[in-house]
Amino acid sequence: MIAAARSYTPAEAAALSEVALKAVHNAIDKRIVEGRGEQTKAGTPRRALTDADLLHLKLWYGVGSVLAADRRQRLFEAIKAEPAAATVRADAFLIVDVEEARRQLADRVHQLEEAKTLVHSAEGVMGGEPVFKGTRVPVRTVASMLAQGASSMEIADGYPSLTPRMIELAAIWSAAHPARGRPRKLAGDKLEAKSSKRAPLKGDPRTRASGGSE
Repeated sequence: MIAAARSYTPAEAAALSEVALKAVHNAIDKRIVEGRGEQTKAGTPRRALTDADLLHLKLWYGVGSVLAADRRQRLFEAIKAEPAAATVRADAFLIVDVEEARRQLADRVHQLEEAKTLVHSAEGVMGGEPVFKGTRVPVRTVASMLAQGASSMEIADGYPSLTPRMIELAAIWSAAHPARGRPRKLAGDKLEAKSSKRAPLKGDPRTRASGGSE
């Protein structure tokens, strides 16, 4: 049985190939990758990329520092001529490990597919913000904490309902599903103070003045 061809949104392609989203759109505009048009379930047109496009993206920007654009194009032509080749000679001195690029992409595709099974959104849970199943923890919050330098252990301490794998996959899921528009205000953010107490600051001159007037 022939496996059905997969397609990816530009954001998914960026997350999988580890290329900036802007660079993905630029590659489509400049026809570095073929891309194709398709429609969402709502009938809205959108760009889509194939597995071959992912490989081209990864290699185009991966060898960009050592190969000029025309030589990279010849590399793609060589790959197209021998699609099953493990390595391809880019020039007299450089051999590109295409199989390793394919392996890395396949691994990230697997990670993203696994992440999708761990995430859901419901209108009554955190205002519809995507959370990890069985928790009220927004996936993008975890990804943001990782990006700011928090360790997996620190996040697990703060959110004991998360598994190590959930934390690990937060970044790739969030990269593939960037938030649109202004950040959503979560229902859980509406906190009310139960009591209040005013405490003077140590060394506050107004405190000394008040004490001396008695």
